[in-house]
Amino acid sequence: MKSFQNLALLLLLTLSVQGWAQEKNILEQLQEIAIVDQKVMMPMRDGVRLATDIYRPKTDQPVPIIFSRTPYNFNSYRDGELVTRTLQSALEAVQKGYAYVVQNERGRFFSEGEWGILGTPLTDGYDAFTWMADQTWSNGKIGTIGCSSTAEWQMAVAALNHPAHAALVPQGYGAGVGRIGNYYEQGNWYRGGAGQMLFTAWLYGTQHDPMAPKLPEGIEQEDLLRLQKFYDMAPRYPGVDWKEGLAHLPLQDIIRNVDGPQGIYEEMITRKPNSPEWYEGGLFHDDMEFEKPSFWFVSWYDVASSPNLAMYNHIRENAKDPKIRDNQFLVIAPTLHCAYTRATENTIVGERSMGDARLPYNDMTYAWFDYWLKGEANKVTEEMPKVTYFTMGANKWQYSDTWPPKDAEMHTYFLNSKGNANSRLGDGKLSTSRPGKDNPDTFQYDPMDPVTSYGGNVCCTGNAIQGGAFDQQEMELREDILVYTSEALTEGVEVSGFIEAKLFLSSDVKDTDLTIKLIDVYPDGTAYNLDETIQRVRYREGYENEVLMEKGKVYEVNMTPMSTSNYFEKGHKIRIEVSSSNFPRFDRNLNTGGNNYDESEGVVATNSIHHSRKYPSSVSLPVVKK
Repeated sequence: MKSFQNLALLLLLTLSVQGWAQEKNILEQLQEIAIVDQKVMMPMRDGVRLATDIYRPKTDQPVPIIFSRTPYNFNSYRDGELVTRTLQSALEAVQKGYAYVVQNERGRFFSEGEWGILGTPLTDGYDAFTWMADQTWSNGKIGTIGCSSTAEWQMAVAALNHPAHAALVPQGYGAGVGRIGNYYEQGNWYRGGAGQMLFTAWLYGTQHDPMAPKLPEGIEQEDLLRLQKFYDMAPRYPGVDWKEGLAHLPLQDIIRNVDGPQGIYEEMITRKPNSPEWYEGGLFHDDMEFEKPSFWFVSWYDVASSPNLAMYNHIRENAKDPKIRDNQFLVIAPTLHCAYTRATENTIVGERSMGDARLPYNDMTYAWFDYWLKGEANKVTEEMPKVTYFTMGANKWQYSDTWPPKDAEMHTYFLNSKGNANSRLGDGKLSTSRPGKDNPDTFQYDPMDPVTSYGGNVCCTGNAIQGGAFDQQEMELREDILVYTSEALTEGVEVSGFIEAKLFLSSDVKDTDLTIKLIDVYPDGTAYNLDETIQRVRYREGYENEVLMEKGKVYEVNMTPMSTSNYFEKGHKIRIEVSSSNFPRFDRNLNTGGNNYDESEGVVATNSIHHSRKYPSSVSLPVVKK
């Protein structure tokens, strides 16, 4: 056993050295073709300086800039995948005639100041654009790029309309979406008013403890260049079993319970979906202007596909300049969060094969930047479809001028049963016929025994959830999951667009949640999840007010829309699952009507879904006519 451990340690050390050698090799390649200027301390208007690495071609001609701003550690002397990707991106950009600039948000690693989520203040992005545009080596055109936390800041900064900010490529950008129409995401913190637990795990490894050591303000670049080789301000966070960690109550103590860093989490967990604090930071809200050409990237199994798509549509419909409205382009891939380039000839997402889901992402991105930053007449805006989307099931890329496709029509399916839709062994049906007599389906929701998240559209929850499509059959044996299934399809059906659901609920508690999943059921019974959503019932009338329930009264609950593009083949069935929990994808409603975040004990809810002429619970699917 000991010899095995020694061998494993030797292998780990070897891989670490090999990884560092690879990064060193990329850095050496960069130094051959680029002027490398690391740890430039870029000044903001309040005097705070942000640590910035600059890689630019060895030329006397001014060049355009590709700019990436991030809370993550990109120190080129640090081992890791992020560093390798950063250096590879810089190398490719320089080879193509661009300067590549990567910067840490304020308060992160070598950057000065206090960190807040999304790197507030918002003016940091604007000031960075001004500084870069004023450099003698800059041609005055800046394009922003990045996925997840390197994407989410782009939209709100774009709303400031800096003249040098020429184009965006936001990828997996949901955590920058605040409020778009009826989506009150507030940066993926909420879905339908219920808390998304991804930020609990993410902030454990991101937020800065106020007691953490800091470098002295005003430190010189030469000292930073020396320090970065052996000291990079990167804390070591002990590993956490988040399957256990996220189950702790109360919610506000989860990070404290695992001896994590103090920080912004304890304050954020107390906010409500429309709290004024959400409108003071770096989130984009739909009352802000947006006048920049953008190339958007979304994933079907990402945490925020629906609000991301709503964001794309919002810009196309509301930008003041018709040219800006017409220069919004979108790719929707069948992948997990930020996994676009990991698609292969046989892309497996969870357990389901998507076939060949590859695209020439780099070529598409550089064609976009060449047009907007270099002024090349490559006709990318004329030849690229407005929407490039992958249809699962058919496993093919398709193209459209809009999202959803113009020929998608909403088809409504009604929930039916004889009052026993509990589990897939029950009698729940999806039918185009309206139900008659009300035979409500009733289940017990115990927040101490919630429905476990299994696969799905997730991000950043550590080992708590594995995202993607998984066979839900075993889950569907639970009595607290209502299952409604259509008859086998007599012909194939493509569903592409937003999925709307209206449920009629009565309960014996003051507040509870409703959850829903859309499922593709194969002839052999395999049931792959496509998308899922939730609605906290106290917010059924809007996020400005909380309205608790009265026992036994029936309430109409409109679920936050889901999204997909899936081909249900002939012989397949369409299924939805309804319950009151999807944990730890979403936090548990303790059913008390209280704050939830500071409570440790819940009550069991008896929840009933009604379906009748008076209470027509239904799901509406965007069916594409062929």
